[in-house]
Parts: sequence; structure tokens; C-alpha cells
Amino acid sequence: MFAKGGVRSVAELKGKSVGLKASPPGLLTLMAIQVGLDPATDIRWVTDPSVKPLDLFAEGKIDAFLGFPPEPQELRARNAGQVILNTAVDHPWSQYFCCMPLGNREYVRKYPVATKRALRALLKATDLCATEPTRVARNLVDGGFAERYDHALQRLNDIPYNNWREYNAEDTIRFYALRMREVGMITSSPQKIIAENTDWQFLDELKRELKA
Repeated sequence: MFAKGGVRSVAELKGKSVGLKASPPGLLTLMAIQVGLDPATDIRWVTDPSVKPLDLFAEGKIDAFLGFPPEPQELRARNAGQVILNTAVDHPWSQYFCCMPLGNREYVRKYPVATKRALRALLKATDLCATEPTRVARNLVDGGFAERYDHALQRLNDIPYNNWREYNAEDTIRFYALRMREVGMITSSPQKIIAENTDWQFLDELKRELKA
């Protein structure tokens, strides 16, 4: 989360304009509610891609911007604003996975071997990002997935790829489900979601097989 000078925390976004590409702003809604803001009335959202929220923030026309790679790297390069929250290092967000792979229930049931192979490939790629960021950054540029090598490398160094063995996937589901239930985004309990919609067998096996 980047903000203009004078805004030092998410709580200080009350009455401010906040830009981001995603709509609705689910993650930022949870962040705002956690510090006592009403995201429906306290924040003016700027999410229309046609107005280019990132450019508006860089030009000082809105107060804050929630960016996802490579946007933070671009804003740093443009010397725009200051970081007031970084989910990779700031609690409680940094203690949980930011994203997880999902599988079609029927596919996973019918093709467990293929499912495990796909997850293994993802995790091995994650390890490669952690151990050889310069090589991965070059591949991203050569493959057309990133425009600038320096931005790609910074992105890889900023993200804690090597923490996937340490973080607890079930705790992540529980944390976000609790937050979302508290604000009325969902009605199911975390226990029900975990019991009916998760299967950690493949991850647990690969943690043992892909030892550091």
C-alpha cells in the first residue's frame, strides 16, 4: 500500500481516495475494517481501469494506491509516495499465504497423480524463485512476462518464496475465513470451509519429499 506524504497508516485513509486495479477491493476491505474504517463510506475507491489509478497516484491526484507486482516496482522507480503497509512483512498479513493453488474437486478425485505432479511443479518453481532469482528474472524478461529485468529481480527478492514450508495453509484459510465472516462476506464458519473444501494430503507429502 502506497500513500502520499502525510498518510502514515491504513487508519489514516479515512476520507481519502484509494486506487487499485481490482474491483471489488476485497483485501483492502479487510484491511480497512481491521483498523475500524467502514470501507463503504470512509474510503473513496478509484478502480476504473480507464482512468489508470496507478498513474493518478503517481501524479498526486489520489491519496493512496494498493499495488501488486510489478506495480510496486514501477511506483518505486517513479519515486511515488511511501509504503504504509507491506503484506510481505507487516503483521498479521505476513504470517499467512497470500495465495494458494486450487483444484477442481472432481479432477483431483479422479486424477490424484496428475494433481500431485502439478503441485510439485509449482513448488519446485517456487524454490527456484528463492534460490536463483537472477536466473528466473532473466527468464521472465526473455519469455515476455516482464518488461524490465531490474523490476523482475526486485519483485523476486521482495517476495518470501522460501516460506512455503513454514507457513500453515490451514491457518491461512482460518484467518481469512474469520475476517470475511466478521464483515459479512461469507456465512460459512472457518471449520466448515476447511472440513468440506480442503485437502492437505498432497502438500504434506511434498513437504516431506522436497526437503530443503
